[in-house]
Amino acid sequence: TIGVLAGVLIANWAKVSQGAAATLPSLAIPPTFATTSGRPWLIPIMDLPVWARWGAFLPALMATVLLFLDQNITVRLVNNPQYKMEKGRRKNNMLDGMHADLLVISILTFITSIIGLPWLVAATVRSISHVRALSIFDSAGKLKSTIEQRITGLSIHSLIGACVLFDKPRAILTQIPKSVLMGLFLFLGTSALPGNEMCERMKELFKDSKIAPKERWSKVPTKVTMLFTAIQMGCLGAMVYVKESPIGVLFPVVIAMLAPLRFWLEKSGVVKKEYMDILDEE
Repeated sequence: TIGVLAGVLIANWAKVSQGAAATLPSLAIPPTFATTSGRPWLIPIMDLPVWARWGAFLPALMATVLLFLDQNITVRLVNNPQYKMEKGRRKNNMLDGMHADLLVISILTFITSIIGLPWLVAATVRSISHVRALSIFDSAGKLKSTIEQRITGLSIHSLIGACVLFDKPRAILTQIPKSVLMGLFLFLGTSALPGNEMCERMKELFKDSKIAPKERWSKVPTKVTMLFTAIQMGCLGAMVYVKESPIGVLFPVVIAMLAPLRFWLEKSGVVKKEYMDILDEE
């Protein structure tokens, strides 16, 4: 928050002191809450020809896979045992954690689809930053527990809703330069990397194994760890390439192929099961 306010003040100071030439592009938001083209709020689904309804089946299936995986990946990261939370980890509770979250996402996806609003999915980076901000550490820097509450989540999303529905909050957001927002997103992304095992293993590629501290996966042979990390890096590169290419709509297919790839690595013996259980435990 302090960084965003400082960035906005500096941008305004530069605009006042240097003139219009120093004006930075700002966030563009419609002045009123309405549909972009002035269409009715309800989507006229029945106006589509029959062939278009059947043709939408494959894209809809890929979108379903993307929503399902994105939601579950985020929930698994947030409900990681290292945060020592109880919510989401109570046995035989079908309305707890992952089940309840996915139910809510399904209902909201149905509602937003019939009125033509963007789908709601789990914000991975922001969710991880949120749960880490609620973590309590001891004097040695080890995580003791996490404060489980709903106040901050409710407050954050109430403010988001206010920015969507009311004119004055939207007017305030239009004063924020895009460069400030990009810096905020960059900070959130980099701050979420520490503790990520893939990131930690990537850094180990440039460390001297003789003096580097022992990690949970140190019992796995170094060559196997390096091979598995290289495969993960390759998968990450493939996802970024497809997402930024003209066939970006196939991005969910790449994500869906990760599970079969893991299964093949284990069954083919490229990575033994006992090693895979350690490397991919989280």
